[in-house]
Amino acid sequence: MFNKQTITPWWKQSWPWFLISLPAIAVVGCSITIWLAFSLHPDAPIRDGVVKHGLKVEQVAK
Repeated sequence: MFNKQTITPWWKQSWPWFLISLPAIAVVGCSITIWLAFSLHPDAPIRDGVVKHGLKVEQVAK
């Protein structure tokens, strides 16, 4: 008459691990991106007598 279903704990099911893995993959990817941004080829400083306004670099008259 009644259907007996076995209830398994959440850590033995696959769907919670799938849902947890999506943000975990994003955190790993963000960490790698931040590491790459700070470790590879930092910007060179601007020379004396030069002013940078956004993407435009201008010579300052002395």
